[in-house]
Amino acid sequence: MHTVELVYFNAGGGHRAAAHALAAVAAQQQRPWRVRLTNLFEVLDPQQYFRRFTGLAPEAYYNARLARGWTLGLSQELKVLQASLRLLHPTLVPRLQRHWAAGEPDLVVSLVPNFNRALGESLASTLPGVPFVTVLTDLADHPPSFWIEPGVAQQVVCGTDRAVAQALALGCAPQRVHRVSGMILRPEFHAPMAVDRARERERRGLQPHALTGVVMFGGHGSAEMLDIAARLADLPLILLCGHNARLAARLRALPARAPHVVVGFTPEVAGWLRLADFFVGKPGPGSLSEALHCGLPVVTTRNRSTMPQERYNTDWVREQGVGLVLRSFRELPEAIGTLRERLPALRGCVAKLDNRAVYEITALLARMLEAPPRPDATSRNCLEAFTHAS
Repeated sequence: MHTVELVYFNAGGGHRAAAHALAAVAAQQQRPWRVRLTNLFEVLDPQQYFRRFTGLAPEAYYNARLARGWTLGLSQELKVLQASLRLLHPTLVPRLQRHWAAGEPDLVVSLVPNFNRALGESLASTLPGVPFVTVLTDLADHPPSFWIEPGVAQQVVCGTDRAVAQALALGCAPQRVHRVSGMILRPEFHAPMAVDRARERERRGLQPHALTGVVMFGGHGSAEMLDIAARLADLPLILLCGHNARLAARLRALPARAPHVVVGFTPEVAGWLRLADFFVGKPGPGSLSEALHCGLPVVTTRNRSTMPQERYNTDWVREQGVGLVLRSFRELPEAIGTLRERLPALRGCVAKLDNRAVYEITALLARMLEAPPRPDATSRNCLEAFTHAS
């Protein structure tokens, strides 16, 4: 049985969701794999020194900023983070080498950005021949050294033509660049769901036949949802708040002239999305992909507060003709009129998308595992010597 290690962290939630989706599909398909889910920060900081020093997990500060909508300035902070990682590289690699030596995976999948140089170099030096696969959970890379690392023995899985072109331009060999049909979605998004939508809307407190929007800002919500709900007080809305219970309470207290159904954390995101006619939210790759897979045209924004790695997503929305990109959600009331007029055309473009990425990726990983095995006993003896030396 092969050991497949999926590396994620909890910043933003999409990386963890992608890892769990791959694990779930591998189990459904009865792949002969031992799937190991690894939180990268638990490997790099097993004693939780960061939490002890700051009072927060490394991801918690980032997630709190998303929930408050404090994303302005992240471009500069990203540069600081990447400079820090370059300085810490000599420290990160030995920690990861010890981790690989202890677990001996047969294949490693990275679902995280920024750390792929350390992940790839440490794996190659510890377990030569073990494939290292980076699955972009963004629609495109944000160079330099965000997802794709020139010079690292890295298989790159891309969900758009743009990401493929970036990988090739950065010097990745064509046979190491793999195009799939989109972003990883959880299996429940691919499950057939035959429901009487009008009846289900009515059961949940919505108007059965009125134009209805769904507002979602990832797993931690955003304070921007308060402004959106106020501006669309005359329109039926489903407001998905994720883990942000405080936001949910504030939304429930807002006056509205049409039904506004506020939903806290739920495993039924796919079901709620299928009750709506359109999506409103930030241009996160996960939220956009989930909405589009459920047949919803999207309304999003691009401005100074848009996170740098998500800016291309707005170009992609325009290129595909699947939604509207606004400068600010202040434009929403007028945009709803445009949306009504263009809804049939937008739905037609959305219907052309066919995202099966999670199944395509497990098939790709299976082919990699069937390739010639990693080095034989001689290399294993070298590994044992390295382990003892460490």
